[in-house]
Amino acid sequence: MKGPFKFDSFPEFKETYLIVGWRNDTAMTAQKVINFLQERLDSRQFCRIEPANFFSFAGVAVEDDVARFPESTFFYTARKDLLIFLSDQPDYEHYRFLSALLDIAEDYCKIQQIYTISGMISLSAHTAPRRIFMVFNKPEIKESLQDYGLEEMTWEGPPAINSYLLWIAQKRGIPGISIWVEIPFYLAANEDPSSIKLALSFLNKRFDLDLSLEKFDIEIREQNEKIEWLRKGDSEIHQYISFLESGMQLDEESQLKLVKEIYEVLKK
Repeated sequence: MKGPFKFDSFPEFKETYLIVGWRNDTAMTAQKVINFLQERLDSRQFCRIEPANFFSFAGVAVEDDVARFPESTFFYTARKDLLIFLSDQPDYEHYRFLSALLDIAEDYCKIQQIYTISGMISLSAHTAPRRIFMVFNKPEIKESLQDYGLEEMTWEGPPAINSYLLWIAQKRGIPGISIWVEIPFYLAANEDPSSIKLALSFLNKRFDLDLSLEKFDIEIREQNEKIEWLRKGDSEIHQYISFLESGMQLDEESQLKLVKEIYEVLKK
Protein backbone atom coordinates (compact mmCIF):
# COMPACT_ATOMS: atom_id res chain seq x y z
CA MET A 1 0.00 0.00 0.00
CA LYS A 2 1.21 3.49 -0.82
CA GLY A 3 0.72 6.24 1.72
CA PRO A 4 2.08 7.84 4.90
CA PHE A 5 2.21 4.61 6.90
CA LYS A 6 4.61 1.89 7.92
CA PHE A 7 3.73 -1.77 8.55
CA ASP A 8 5.46 -3.81 11.25
CA SER A 9 3.67 -7.03 10.32
CA PHE A 10 1.01 -8.18 7.90
CA PRO A 11 -1.73 -10.13 9.69
CA GLU A 12 -4.62 -11.29 7.55
CA PHE A 13 -8.13 -9.94 8.11
CA LYS A 14 -11.55 -10.77 6.71
CA GLU A 15 -14.30 -8.75 8.39
CA THR A 16 -13.26 -6.46 11.24
CA TYR A 17 -14.49 -3.69 13.53
CA LEU A 18 -12.30 -0.72 14.42
CA ILE A 19 -12.26 1.10 17.77
CA VAL A 20 -10.66 4.56 17.59
CA GLY A 21 -9.37 6.58 20.54
CA TRP A 22 -7.42 9.84 20.81
CA ARG A 23 -4.85 10.58 23.50
CA ASN A 24 -5.40 13.43 25.94
CA ASP A 25 -9.13 13.75 25.38
CA THR A 26 -11.42 14.75 28.27
CA ALA A 27 -10.17 13.02 31.45
CA MET A 28 -8.09 10.79 29.14
CA THR A 29 -11.17 8.60 28.79
CA ALA A 30 -10.43 7.21 25.34
CA GLN A 31 -6.79 6.47 26.16
CA LYS A 32 -7.75 4.63 29.36
CA VAL A 33 -10.38 2.61 27.52
CA ILE A 34 -7.94 1.71 24.74
CA ASN A 35 -5.13 0.85 27.15
CA PHE A 36 -7.43 -1.50 29.07
CA LEU A 37 -8.50 -3.23 25.86
CA GLN A 38 -4.89 -3.53 24.71
CA GLU A 39 -3.91 -5.25 27.93
CA ARG A 40 -6.91 -7.55 28.30
CA LEU A 41 -7.21 -8.50 24.63
CA ASP A 42 -3.49 -9.19 24.13
CA SER A 43 -3.08 -6.59 21.38
CA ARG A 44 -0.19 -6.42 18.93
CA GLN A 45 0.98 -3.40 16.95
CA PHE A 46 1.00 -3.91 13.18
CA CYS A 47 0.92 -0.50 11.48
CA ARG A 48 1.71 3.17 12.12
CA ILE A 49 0.84 6.39 10.35
CA GLU A 50 4.08 8.33 9.98
CA PRO A 51 3.95 11.64 11.91
CA ALA A 52 5.68 13.81 9.29
CA ASN A 53 3.42 16.54 7.87
CA PHE A 54 0.69 15.85 10.42
CA PHE A 55 2.21 16.92 13.75
CA SER A 56 4.12 19.86 15.16
CA PHE A 57 7.35 18.95 16.90
CA ALA A 58 7.80 22.41 18.39
CA GLY A 59 6.45 21.32 21.76
CA VAL A 60 7.16 17.64 22.32
CA ALA A 61 5.44 16.26 25.42
CA VAL A 62 7.62 15.03 28.30
CA GLU A 63 6.28 12.29 30.58
CA ASP A 64 8.35 11.02 33.52
CA ASP A 65 11.42 12.81 32.10
CA VAL A 66 11.03 10.99 28.76
CA ALA A 67 10.17 12.82 25.54
CA ARG A 68 7.02 11.39 23.95
CA PHE A 69 6.64 12.01 20.25
CA PRO A 70 3.27 11.83 18.47
CA GLU A 71 2.15 8.31 17.64
CA SER A 72 -0.67 6.92 15.51
CA THR A 73 -0.80 3.16 15.80
CA PHE A 74 -3.01 0.26 14.71
CA PHE A 75 -3.27 -2.87 16.85
CA TYR A 76 -4.91 -6.21 16.25
CA THR A 77 -6.21 -8.23 19.19
CA ALA A 78 -6.63 -11.86 20.13
CA ARG A 79 -10.06 -11.37 18.63
CA LYS A 80 -9.01 -11.12 14.98
CA ASP A 81 -12.25 -9.29 14.11
CA LEU A 82 -11.49 -6.42 16.53
CA LEU A 83 -8.89 -3.74 15.80
CA ILE A 84 -7.74 -0.71 17.79
CA PHE A 85 -6.36 2.62 16.65
CA LEU A 86 -4.79 4.96 19.23
CA SER A 87 -3.36 8.30 18.17
CA ASP A 88 -2.53 11.84 19.07
CA GLN A 89 -4.79 14.28 17.27
CA PRO A 90 -3.06 15.69 14.19
CA ASP A 91 -2.13 19.36 14.07
CA TYR A 92 -2.20 19.67 10.28
CA GLU A 93 -3.87 18.14 7.22
CA HIS A 94 -6.72 16.53 9.12
CA TYR A 95 -8.48 15.30 5.99
CA ARG A 96 -5.36 13.60 4.63
CA PHE A 97 -4.63 12.04 8.02
CA LEU A 98 -8.14 10.66 8.49
CA SER A 99 -8.20 9.47 4.88
CA ALA A 100 -4.95 7.55 5.50
CA LEU A 101 -6.52 6.02 8.62
CA LEU A 102 -9.48 4.85 6.55
CA ASP A 103 -7.26 3.66 3.68
CA ILE A 104 -5.62 1.17 6.02
CA ALA A 105 -8.85 0.27 7.77
CA GLU A 106 -10.87 -0.22 4.60
CA ASP A 107 -8.40 -1.53 2.03
CA TYR A 108 -6.20 -3.68 4.25
CA CYS A 109 -8.26 -4.46 7.37
CA LYS A 110 -11.63 -4.72 5.59
CA ILE A 111 -13.53 -3.04 8.40
CA GLN A 112 -17.31 -3.31 8.65
CA GLN A 113 -17.90 -0.56 11.22
CA ILE A 114 -16.00 2.16 13.11
CA TYR A 115 -16.51 2.99 16.80
CA THR A 116 -14.91 6.10 18.32
CA ILE A 117 -14.69 6.73 22.07
CA SER A 118 -14.60 10.17 23.74
CA GLY A 119 -15.43 11.92 26.97
CA MET A 120 -17.67 14.99 27.15
CA ILE A 121 -17.97 17.62 29.86
CA SER A 122 -21.16 17.55 31.94
CA LEU A 123 -22.49 19.99 34.54
CA SER A 124 -23.93 17.13 36.59
CA ALA A 125 -22.54 15.93 39.92
CA HIS A 126 -20.31 12.89 40.26
CA THR A 127 -23.05 11.18 42.29
CA ALA A 128 -25.41 11.16 39.28
CA PRO A 129 -25.44 8.15 36.93
CA ARG A 130 -23.31 8.76 33.86
CA ARG A 131 -25.00 8.80 30.48
CA ILE A 132 -23.58 7.69 27.17
CA PHE A 133 -24.46 9.52 23.96
CA MET A 134 -24.07 8.54 20.33
CA VAL A 135 -23.52 10.20 16.97
CA PHE A 136 -23.91 7.95 13.95
CA ASN A 137 -23.39 8.33 10.21
CA LYS A 138 -25.94 5.79 8.95
CA PRO A 139 -29.49 5.03 10.18
CA GLU A 140 -28.93 1.27 10.17
CA ILE A 141 -26.17 1.42 12.79
CA LYS A 142 -28.47 3.45 15.05
CA GLU A 143 -31.16 0.80 14.69
CA SER A 144 -28.74 -2.01 15.51
CA LEU A 145 -27.81 -0.36 18.84
CA GLN A 146 -31.29 0.47 20.12
CA ASP A 147 -30.98 -1.90 23.09
CA TYR A 148 -27.69 -0.52 24.43
CA GLY A 149 -29.00 2.43 26.44
CA LEU A 150 -27.42 5.08 24.22
CA GLU A 151 -28.91 8.56 23.94
CA GLU A 152 -28.80 10.67 20.82
CA MET A 153 -26.49 13.65 21.05
CA THR A 154 -27.34 17.15 19.83
CA TRP A 155 -24.48 19.55 19.26
CA GLU A 156 -24.00 22.94 17.67
CA GLY A 157 -20.47 24.17 17.13
CA PRO A 158 -17.19 23.22 15.46
CA PRO A 159 -17.07 19.49 14.59
CA ALA A 160 -14.89 17.24 16.70
CA ILE A 161 -12.32 15.08 14.97
CA ASN A 162 -14.54 12.03 15.56
CA SER A 163 -17.41 13.68 13.70
CA TYR A 164 -15.04 14.55 10.87
CA LEU A 165 -13.91 10.91 10.73
CA LEU A 166 -17.53 9.70 10.57
CA TRP A 167 -18.26 12.13 7.75
CA ILE A 168 -15.34 10.86 5.67
CA ALA A 169 -16.31 7.26 6.47
CA GLN A 170 -19.88 7.96 5.36
CA LYS A 171 -18.57 9.16 1.99
CA ARG A 172 -16.92 5.75 1.63
CA GLY A 173 -20.02 3.85 2.70
CA ILE A 174 -18.51 2.75 6.04
CA PRO A 175 -20.98 2.76 8.98
CA GLY A 176 -19.62 4.51 12.07
CA ILE A 177 -20.67 5.67 15.50
CA SER A 178 -19.11 8.06 18.02
CA ILE A 179 -19.64 7.23 21.68
CA TRP A 180 -19.53 10.19 24.07
CA VAL A 181 -19.46 9.48 27.80
CA GLU A 182 -20.49 12.10 30.36
CA ILE A 183 -17.80 13.37 32.73
CA PRO A 184 -18.55 15.84 35.55
CA PHE A 185 -16.63 19.03 34.75
CA TYR A 186 -14.69 18.97 38.02
CA LEU A 187 -13.28 15.51 37.20
CA ALA A 188 -12.11 16.42 33.68
CA ALA A 189 -8.59 17.32 34.83
CA ASN A 190 -8.22 13.97 36.60
CA GLU A 191 -9.75 10.68 35.57
CA ASP A 192 -13.29 9.43 35.88
CA PRO A 193 -13.38 5.66 36.43
CA SER A 194 -17.19 5.69 36.22
CA SER A 195 -17.04 7.01 32.66
CA ILE A 196 -14.27 4.62 31.67
CA LYS A 197 -16.27 1.70 33.04
CA LEU A 198 -19.41 2.84 31.21
CA ALA A 199 -17.60 3.00 27.86
CA LEU A 200 -16.02 -0.40 28.44
CA SER A 201 -19.38 -1.86 29.51
CA PHE A 202 -20.83 -0.82 26.17
CA LEU A 203 -17.96 -2.37 24.21
CA ASN A 204 -18.07 -5.46 26.43
CA LYS A 205 -21.71 -6.01 25.56
CA ARG A 206 -21.46 -4.99 21.92
CA PHE A 207 -18.57 -7.33 21.10
CA ASP A 208 -19.21 -10.03 23.72
CA LEU A 209 -15.71 -9.56 25.16
CA ASP A 210 -16.31 -11.18 28.57
CA LEU A 211 -14.10 -8.61 30.32
CA SER A 212 -14.07 -8.23 34.08
CA LEU A 213 -14.47 -4.58 35.06
CA GLU A 214 -14.29 -5.01 38.84
CA LYS A 215 -11.09 -2.96 39.13
CA PHE A 216 -13.07 0.13 38.20
CA ASP A 217 -15.52 -0.47 41.05
CA ILE A 218 -12.59 -0.17 43.44
CA GLU A 219 -11.36 3.03 41.75
CA ILE A 220 -14.87 4.52 41.79
CA ARG A 221 -15.26 3.79 45.50
CA GLU A 222 -11.87 5.29 46.35
CA GLN A 223 -12.61 8.42 44.32
CA ASN A 224 -16.01 8.87 45.94
CA GLU A 225 -14.50 8.42 49.40
CA LYS A 226 -11.94 11.17 48.76
CA ILE A 227 -14.59 13.58 47.52
CA GLU A 228 -16.85 12.74 50.48
CA TRP A 229 -13.94 13.43 52.83
CA LEU A 230 -13.51 16.83 51.19
CA ARG A 231 -17.23 17.59 51.47
CA LYS A 232 -17.23 16.82 55.17
CA GLY A 233 -14.27 19.10 55.81
CA ASP A 234 -15.29 22.00 53.54
CA SER A 235 -18.86 23.25 53.81
CA GLU A 236 -18.49 25.46 50.75
CA ILE A 237 -17.46 22.54 48.53
CA HIS A 238 -20.30 20.49 49.99
CA GLN A 239 -22.73 23.26 49.10
CA TYR A 240 -21.42 23.49 45.54
CA ILE A 241 -21.85 19.75 44.94
CA SER A 242 -25.26 19.80 46.63
CA PHE A 243 -26.36 22.52 44.21
CA LEU A 244 -25.28 20.36 41.28
CA GLU A 245 -27.07 17.35 42.75
CA SER A 246 -30.30 19.37 42.91
CA GLY A 247 -29.96 20.47 39.27
CA MET A 248 -28.75 24.00 39.98
CA GLN A 249 -25.82 25.60 38.16
CA LEU A 250 -22.75 27.26 39.65
CA ASP A 251 -21.26 30.58 38.63
CA GLU A 252 -17.83 30.60 37.03
CA GLU A 253 -15.96 31.45 40.22
CA SER A 254 -17.60 28.59 42.13
CA GLN A 255 -16.90 26.18 39.29
CA LEU A 256 -13.21 27.10 39.25
CA LYS A 257 -12.88 26.64 42.99
CA LEU A 258 -14.62 23.27 42.85
CA VAL A 259 -12.33 22.12 40.03
CA LYS A 260 -9.23 23.24 41.95
CA GLU A 261 -10.20 21.60 45.25
CA ILE A 262 -11.30 18.32 43.65
CA TYR A 263 -8.14 18.16 41.55
CA GLU A 264 -5.92 18.59 44.60
CA VAL A 265 -7.72 16.07 46.79
CA LEU A 266 -7.74 13.40 44.06
CA LYS A 267 -4.02 13.85 43.41
CA LYS A 268 -3.10 13.08 46.99
